[in-house]
Amino acid sequence: MIKSELISKLAEQTRLNKADAERVISTVFNEISKALIQGNRVELRGFGVLSVRSRQARTGRNPKTGQTVSVAAKKVPFFKAGKCINEALNKPKKGKK
Repeated sequence: MIKSELISKLAEQTRLNKADAERVISTVFNEISKALIQGNRVELRGFGVLSVRSRQARTGRNPKTGQTVSVAAKKVPFFKAGKCINEALNKPKKGKK
């Protein structure tokens, strides 16, 4: 699903028009981004947890040339799915073992 599909679904399931639904979705994403930039974690009950993890500097390899390159330390977003999502994804399908 892409952002425009999410906006359309929100507009269909609520009494919001698409412009208002887009504003809501953008606000939610912006606030999540701000929290992560500040180093906070975002917990959405029933969905999952977003947090920031640090990766150490390391030596990598250019796949095209094989030459070694140094990769700087960086912070990356990390998502851990909630219990409800994990259970839904791993629910056995009827008729299959």
